[in-house]
Amino acid sequence: QVQLVESGGGLVQPGGSLGLSCAASGSVNSIILMGWYRQAPGKQRELVATISGGGTTDSADSVKGRFTISRDNAKNTVYLQMNSLKPDDTAVYYCFASTYKYYWGRGTQVTVSS
Repeated sequence: QVQLVESGGGLVQPGGSLGLSCAASGSVNSIILMGWYRQAPGKQRELVATISGGGTTDSADSVKGRFTISRDNAKNTVYLQMNSLKPDDTAVYYCFASTYKYYWGRGTQVTVSS
């Protein structure tokens, strides 16, 4: 079992920045991949960014150049730094960790609005 606790999120103006973090506990040695999904009202959940244990990253085209995912293996924590935020980035952001199954955080709201 893996437990995930997210922090960060909130309200930010367009063009602003925000950081999210996700701390994992439990069977962390079995985690293969961590990352973030997001879900906006009325839309399907969208993969935002992923990072492997070795540090290989990937991200959606919609956030490339603006969002950066990173990982502190000593703290079992994944971070998502979001810059140049747009109203379209407004969503609930969910942290995930994959072993042989997926584990999810509870989600944190990010609202980009003036």
